[in-house]
Order: sequence, then structure tokens, then C-alpha cells
Amino acid sequence: MSQDILSRLADTLEARKSADPQSSYVAKLYAKGLDAILKKVAEEAAETIMAAKDGVREKVVYETADLWFHSLVLLAQQGIHPDEILAELARREGLSGIEEKNSRKESA
Repeated sequence: MSQDILSRLADTLEARKSADPQSSYVAKLYAKGLDAILKKVAEEAAETIMAAKDGVREKVVYETADLWFHSLVLLAQQGIHPDEILAELARREGLSGIEEKNSRKESA
């Protein structure tokens, strides 16, 4: 189910690239460009942090949903499908964080 919603959102976000910015919040973000999208991701990340510090579970869920959504907008703007992120997470599954970080150093 969760992968299905990511694919559906990715399809919707892709379709919004050609939408009229006056008809769609996402189309308006795309029209404003990368800096506006990055600013929104940063804003949502800060709101997620503040929600976590407040310790109110519902706020953390709400703000994290906003953060994930705007991260998906960024991915779509960059031409990256969520499946690529999921594949990378799957690749890392079972690796310790130390092993994963070291593997990046070795391939650089």
C-alpha cells in the first residue's frame, strides 16, 4: 500500500509539471523553480523538527507528511522517481550505517 501511494503521488506530481500554475499549488512551485522548492523542503523539515520537540505525535505525523510530500515534489522536479529512493533503501537494508558510509568512501 505505501509504495502504491508513492507511485500515485509521483504520477500526479509529474502531471502537474504541465498544469497551469494558477490551477495547482504544485504547478506553482514548479514555476517558481528549484530554489522555491528547496525553501519549502527546508521549511517543512524545520516544522517537523519543531513538532518532534513538542512531542505531540499527531503534529509529527502531519508535519512529516508535509516534508515527505515536498521532498517528492523535489524528486519529481529533478526527474527522480520514488522507486529509485526505495531501491537505494532496499540496497542499504541489513547494512550497518558504518558499513554503508564506508562503502561510499571506497567508491568515491
